[in-house]
Amino acid sequence: MNTFNRTITGGIIFLFGVFIFSFVGFIDGPKVDFFGIAFGLLICIIGLIILFNKNEDKVEEIKKIKGGKKK
Repeated sequence: MNTFNRTITGGIIFLFGVFIFSFVGFIDGPKVDFFGIAFGLLICIIGLIILFNKNEDKVEEIKKIKGGKKK
């Protein structure tokens, strides 16, 4: 994933997590509160990981060995 796609994807997922955390987490009873807060925080963390993960863009070179087979 290049920088532009990573930014869009991470940003959308992060904003979705904020929406779940802030709106769904505080609407109804205690079960919905806990589920909304926990799920919203988890989605926010996943969005931030996608947003700041720069190691995914590196491509590993294929090493060729004599005889054409890779060990």
